[in-house]
This record gives sequence, structure tokens and C-alpha cells, in this order.
Amino acid sequence: MSNPVYFPAWQRPHWQPGDEEILLHFYVFGDFKPTRVPSAAYGSDGLPDAVKMSSHHHYVLRDWEGYPLKGPLGDLFKNDAPEAFEKAMAAPQVLVLHGRFNDSPDTGYLRDTYGVLAGLLDIGGVAILDPQILTLFSAEAWRSHYLVKDGAPLRNHVLILRDEEEHDRQWIHTRGLRKFGRPDISLRNVPLDDTDRAGALCQRLVELEALGAHFVDGQALEVDGMFGGLTAELGGGYDDPQFNNTHVTFHWPD
Repeated sequence: MSNPVYFPAWQRPHWQPGDEEILLHFYVFGDFKPTRVPSAAYGSDGLPDAVKMSSHHHYVLRDWEGYPLKGPLGDLFKNDAPEAFEKAMAAPQVLVLHGRFNDSPDTGYLRDTYGVLAGLLDIGGVAILDPQILTLFSAEAWRSHYLVKDGAPLRNHVLILRDEEEHDRQWIHTRGLRKFGRPDISLRNVPLDDTDRAGALCQRLVELEALGAHFVDGQALEVDGMFGGLTAELGGGYDDPQFNNTHVTFHWPD
């Protein structure tokens, strides 16, 4: 790719040492050329030591119990991104990248890993699956999402979802903050009229956590125009099917 966009390594100004664990996990589908991955062109020093990459024949991986393009999850990707799904299914190879890190004061690990992902698209990659945000990207969609001058917004690294609750209330929640070693955000009991306001608050909380902020159980959160604010409740775990992560919940007042 000519004149590539470099990935930044953000400092995390709100960071303090913690016991959180960062997790990265990606599948790259394609027919890869036997050459060095041109990650340096994207400002990457190559995969961090903690990230392991394994290569698989696609026809072998299809029989794996955890194969992500089958079952309800495969149907989700097929409906959300039919072109990317078709390309991924036709690809003869799959590269699986997986890594765990201790909590970090900067995101150099993310810069280096994303630089490798971008380089893989230059040597035969046709689709990237990010299971943490339940998103299958075509090569073109991934580039437009992440190859952004001065760095893609932090919002682009997570998924913000909205689901209906009882009595015309909404649940605003995220997936993907494990990339930053932080719990996902859950805003419960949101009135329909406050959906946009809650979405903006959720995005702000995502940015704070991505930049290193912690919440503690019982912590008060002031919200403009809301008497009494919100209170943080910590819970969940990596086996929680709604998040696959810990989460911090805030209940919107009645």
C-alpha cells in the first residue's frame, strides 16, 4: 500500500497499575504470499512477543468446535457483512492471532498488532474477524475503519449495542474493552428519551477506560442534569456470555 497511515501508540493519562489483563484475538482469512509481513510501513515493530500467530488450512479449521463462521455466530456475520463473509468462506487459509498482556500504560501493543493486521491485508488477506466486537470486516472495510490519519477514534475499537428492556427502557452496553484491559460498560434502565444522551455517555466512558481509567465498586459518577448521578457496580467475568468480560454497570434512575 503506497503512503500507508501509521498507527499511533496512545499514552493512557488516566492509567494506574492494576491486575487487569489485556486480550487481543483476531482471525485473518486469505491466500497469503510467502513473504515478510510489511508491518513496518504502518509504524509496527511486528507482533509483540505475547501475541502468537498460527496458520491453518481453512478446510481443516472448519471442523474445529470453535470455528467462528458456523452456527448462530456465522449467521450473524453472514447477515451483517455478506460480502466479507463470502470472501472469508472462500479463502484457503486462516491466520489466528491471540495474545494476553499485563495492564499497560500505553497502547504500543495495539499499534504493533494492528500494523501486522494491515500488512497481512497487503499480502493476500481478504477479511478480518474481530470476535471481541462480533464484527467481520472485508479488507476494504477494515482499512477504512482503522487506517485513519492520526489514528482511528477509540470508539472504533469497541462495539456499542442497544437492546430493549421492559417498560420502554433501553440497555446500552459495549463489547471489546478487553483490548484495553478494562471492564465493558453497561447502562441499564435508560428511558427512550435519554437514549442518545446515554449513548454519548457510554462513548465517553469507553474513551476514559481506553485511556486507563478505573472504576471501583460503589463509585459515584456525576452526570450533567441528573440529580444524584450514577453509581458503579462491578461484576461479570470472562465466562459471562453477554460480555465475555467483566463489566461495570450503571442503573439510570427512575
